[in-house]
Amino acid sequence: MKKLKTVTGIALMAILGFTSCQNEIDDVQGENPNTNSANSTTTSNLKRTSMYDGSFDDFLDGASCSSILLPFSAKVNGVQVSIFSQLDYQQVLSIFGQSNTDQDAVVLQFPFKVKLSNYTEANVTNQTEYNAIVNACSSAEASGQGAISSVNISFPITILTYNLSLQQTGSIVITSEQQLYTYMSNVSSSELYSVNYPISTTIADGTKMTISSDAELQAAINASLKTEATMAEATQNSKKLETILVNGKFKVDSFVSAGVNSASNYKDFTIDFANNLSVTAVNLLSTTVNGTYAVSSELSVFLKLNFSGNATFTLLNNTWKVTSFTATTITLQSTTNAAVTLVLKQI
Repeated sequence: MKKLKTVTGIALMAILGFTSCQNEIDDVQGENPNTNSANSTTTSNLKRTSMYDGSFDDFLDGASCSSILLPFSAKVNGVQVSIFSQLDYQQVLSIFGQSNTDQDAVVLQFPFKVKLSNYTEANVTNQTEYNAIVNACSSAEASGQGAISSVNISFPITILTYNLSLQQTGSIVITSEQQLYTYMSNVSSSELYSVNYPISTTIADGTKMTISSDAELQAAINASLKTEATMAEATQNSKKLETILVNGKFKVDSFVSAGVNSASNYKDFTIDFANNLSVTAVNLLSTTVNGTYAVSSELSVFLKLNFSGNATFTLLNNTWKVTSFTATTITLQSTTNAAVTLVLKQI
């Protein structure tokens, strides 16, 4: 009888223990988890957001699917440059910045290594091999299989695993993009998984988002891609604006501050933007006001003016949002006070 009680006690403890573990799993997975297979949209989304992002050196190689491993050498606008660290990227940018109207050219010198979107490395010995890498990148992007670099997931996150009967088999803590990419690339046909939401993400413009479901992840990706497209359009518009500025001479057509238009203070001045990022204003009496300018972009295009030595022109010193522009008229709004506006008109 004592032996029977012992066996019964052990069985009861096992049942209680199983119930306890099952409750803990239920607390993690929820009552109705989103389960995904190797071919699900979420798998594709997570794989693409966790691919290696090689876009940081696109000004050199023009290929966002890969990056050139250091060190390497190149000719930049005909100037020999050796890149030993990312600090040396400034050499390239400085050469580019010598003129904002020329066609910048980078001639890569072989051999060198690249890191690909799947985190592997490849030796590149000639232009034909490199063209194949660039073309593969373009094809992947065109077919919707390229990296989604506009969404960054904050790690760690937890993946819950299931069998095909939707019974939870375990959990995996993912601590990096590479680990997430590897997992999503190797999901087998005999397993399912779900993301243990919520997770935190940051999209292209720096907006932080808390994601609570697969559907919200898809919505965040859609939003980020739209933001990325807007930023790309702004970049193109900034280049167009630079060309318009350098190719023309302007006058202040309107300058409104505190409800007062003081354009008459500038009526005798011609403003000339040079391709070395300097700007000069000259009036009929040959009075000269010197300054600098810079065109940049985020979601919009911005024009920064910085005049010196003349109190009237220093009033124009601001980072201006370009609200509209044509080949003849540029309309600007202060980024610190929306009521302050400036209109430059080509002479």
